[in-house]
Amino acid sequence: MSLRRISILGVGLLGGSAGLACRSRLSGCEIIGYGHRTQTLESALRLGAITSAATDPRLAVEGADLILLCTPVARLAPLLTEIAAGLKPGAVVTDVGSSKRTVVEAGERMLPIHAHFVGSHPMAGSEKRGVEFARADLFENALCLITPTDHTSPQALKEVDEFWQTLGMRITHLSPAEHDRRLAEVSHLPHALAAAMVSMADRESLDLAGKGFIDLTRIASGDGGLWRDILLDNRDNVLGSIDKLRAVLAELETLISRGDSIALKDWLDSAAARRAEMVERRMM
Repeated sequence: MSLRRISILGVGLLGGSAGLACRSRLSGCEIIGYGHRTQTLESALRLGAITSAATDPRLAVEGADLILLCTPVARLAPLLTEIAAGLKPGAVVTDVGSSKRTVVEAGERMLPIHAHFVGSHPMAGSEKRGVEFARADLFENALCLITPTDHTSPQALKEVDEFWQTLGMRITHLSPAEHDRRLAEVSHLPHALAAAMVSMADRESLDLAGKGFIDLTRIASGDGGLWRDILLDNRDNVLGSIDKLRAVLAELETLISRGDSIALKDWLDSAAARRAEMVERRMM
């Protein structure tokens, strides 16, 4: 790629990892980091995730070819307003948000006509937060969901695709609406369920929890404020997924209450087979 200057707004785990990956894969590219905490920016500089820092978002994006928004979902729309006046002609703005309809609509509405917005959702990260956990290989072989619309610039879309591919990611395109519907089932509701499982169990039961329960509930360690914003931003789809889950649990409840061992085994085997198929497809 020919990117010479990239601005990363929000240098936590994802932003810091993007910076490290850019510095290892994009020779000679300047990486400007923005954040409201001086300590975080100093850590990012020390770790080599960015080459310089700014505490004013508008100044941070001046002259940048690509702007990567790595702040919580609720902060994305206000941040677009703050940076709009600083964008150079041809600048491309993308993000890492876990819900897409709101931010894509805001990006297409708020940016000046000479700049372009393309929604992104790199499916990488962990329950940990902070630039100290950043890794240059975080995105390697992971999937990035790109969410173009009828208004998306083909050239900007191509540049965003190439950017994430340069960082080692696989690319899939889908609409913002489809993204939010599908991610409610495989990301947003699962996070809430992990939290619910921990909340349901009493302390004495938790003391007996084995590796299976710990693995199942790992994502419940995520930041509550960040996930609150995601669940509320995508509330219609999350609520729809809760309804689907109720139906599945009702089926399970019926099988158990009837003592129907054959049907219950079939139900469990079917779920195991679907998971195995999912894993196999990922390995292709």
